[in-house]
Amino acid sequence: MNRLFGAKSTAPKPTLNSAISNVDTRIESIDVKLAKLNAELSTYQQRLAKMRDGPGKTAIKQKALKVLQQRKMYESQRDQLQQQSWNMEQAGMMQDNLKNTMTTVDAMKTTTKELRKQYGKVNIDKIEKLQDEMADLMDMGNDIQDAISRSYDVPEEVDEAELDAELEALGEEVELEGIGESTGMPSFMVDETAPPQFIDEPPETNKMKEAAG
Repeated sequence: MNRLFGAKSTAPKPTLNSAISNVDTRIESIDVKLAKLNAELSTYQQRLAKMRDGPGKTAIKQKALKVLQQRKMYESQRDQLQQQSWNMEQAGMMQDNLKNTMTTVDAMKTTTKELRKQYGKVNIDKIEKLQDEMADLMDMGNDIQDAISRSYDVPEEVDEAELDAELEALGEEVELEGIGESTGMPSFMVDETAPPQFIDEPPETNKMKEAAG
């Protein structure tokens, strides 16, 4: 059977990247041949421009035409190979995108399973009850702050005009009564042995001594 159909090949199958590399190598080889043909055509063109019509010029022209035909053939092959390489690169990009998509889908599946496990342990009713308790505590704290900061015997709204008028009235009373101007010095600097201000005349010194004797 092996003689008829041949033995099964055990060589590894070519990958897409290796196929692209082989095609690119062939394109580079054709580019080298095209460069040589272009140089040869340039030489023929220069010689034809300097020659007069005749058998010699006709022979060189025939050679130039053959080289031009070869160049077109190689250019056609290069275009085909470039298209093949581009198609394989597109296939490779599609393959990479598909792998990335599958990886993303697998990650999303795993994440979804984990989220279901985590959210399955969460009790929404307990969370809402906790939120209500926190709101009640916040209200209680605000009430306590209001109670502590309450002012006593001080009107909440004070008219500045009334305060200015009262201050001006106090100034007038000070001027009329002469507060602080009777002695010209502070009260703590006044002599404690001085007679009281309600006595019209101070006692005489001699009479005070006789009474004492």
